[in-house]
Formats: sequence, structure tokens, C-alpha cells
Amino acid sequence: MNDHPSPYDRELLLLGPKRNTVLELWEVERYGSDSYGDPEYVSIYGMRPANWYAKGARLLGRTAVECTRDELGHAIGKDVAAIVSTCPLTALPLVVDLFVGSGNTLYWILRHIRARGIGFEPDIRVFSLTRQNIAALALPVEIVNADYRSGLTGVSVAPRELLIMFIAPPWGDALEMRTGLDLRRTSPPVTDIVDFVLQRFPHYQLLCVIQVYEIVLPDSMGELKARFDWSTERIYDLNTPGQNHGIVLGTKGWIPPMLPRTD
Repeated sequence: MNDHPSPYDRELLLLGPKRNTVLELWEVERYGSDSYGDPEYVSIYGMRPANWYAKGARLLGRTAVECTRDELGHAIGKDVAAIVSTCPLTALPLVVDLFVGSGNTLYWILRHIRARGIGFEPDIRVFSLTRQNIAALALPVEIVNADYRSGLTGVSVAPRELLIMFIAPPWGDALEMRTGLDLRRTSPPVTDIVDFVLQRFPHYQLLCVIQVYEIVLPDSMGELKARFDWSTERIYDLNTPGQNHGIVLGTKGWIPPMLPRTD
């Protein structure tokens, strides 16, 4: 007897009881198949779903939906590394993921640059599973069960250390498919997060990496970029047009050489 529901309802995974449930492998693969035509869509930690699942890694339904998959994480890591390579500071950079979730973006950034890293996750269920995954896969990732504000109060930075902040708060109702992503309506607003980071580390050289959507409300993008000395955008053509993710790279306290000040 086949116990698997058919057809698989994506909304059940997004909004229903599966949202906070640990998924079976077939559910992870069915989500990838039904939503993106690829059963291996939720590839994380450099592994296909069957491989990370066999090694003991597990995801909640909402983490499977929200996590940065390998293809996107790899692209982000490469672009972060390109900017970091232009920074004159000599100490190892510190990478901080303020909303770490599965930890896959932090994992990929650390694969591309030699750095120390830490991530903050306030949700105890997500934190516990991610910590379990990190232990099961022996990943070089450290996470702390804390929100970004309390977590950053305990972060110390060396004088010659570049501080890299990956910022990807929950989008909630900030994303409208017709008008795009409003960075002022994320939870919390991206601009509030950047302001807190700049106030917390006013005398350090910073690189902020903010995850965005292919379409962003221009006013909200303008407000974000106004906070940096230099900024640029990258959109990754990995999904169908109009449904792609990307990043804004913004620096404070330094300007990458050989690159324009702004787009």
C-alpha cells in the first residue's frame, strides 16, 4: 500500500501542518518535483537530498521551502569571495549569518573564503535541527540560539578584520508577485537590521550581503543602498524568469577598488 498522498499539495507544506514537521525524504523530493520539476532541488551542504538524509540531516517543512539550496549558495559564495579579495585588511574575515536557518548559505560562503563564521537562529526547533545536521555532517559551521540583536552584542571583531554580514530575514508578506519585494516590510525590515549593524560596529570595515528577489520595489532598494559607501546587485538566473533570487552587496568604511561606487 502506498502511504504517500497524491497529488502532493504544496500549500500543505507552506502553510499547513507540515510547516513545522520534520520531513521524510520522499516529502523533500516530492516538494522539489512538484514545485520546481526537480526531486533534487533541495540539495544542501553540497549533497543531494538522498545523501544528506542518509547521513542523518533533517529539515522542517518551512526550512525546506525557505533554505538556500546549493546552486544559489555556491553563486552567492563566489560573489562574496570576489568582493572580499579586494579588501586590504589582512586578518581573517568574520562571516555572520543573522538568520542562519539551515546554515547552508553560511556553509557556502565559508567554502569560498578562508574565514571564521557564526550564525544566529532564534527559533529553537530550527536551531536544534540545524545543530544536529552540523554535527551529523561534521560541518565547519557554528550557530547560536539567539536573535540577531542579542547575538551581535557578544561578537568581538579584531582591528584588521573585515566583518561580513549575511542578511536574509523572513520575507512574510513583503513579497508581492506582481510588484516584487518590499525591503521595508520584511520581518524585521532590512533597513532596521542594517542600521543596527552600522550602529553596533561603527568603526569597522563592513560588507553586507542582503538576499533579495528579482523584482524589488525601487524606493525600498534606494533606501537600502543609501546606507552604504558602495553597492551593487547580483541576480542569479537559476529559476524561471521573474522568480529568481539575488543579493545586494554593500560596503561601509571602504570601497572595493576597480569597481564602480554604485550601479
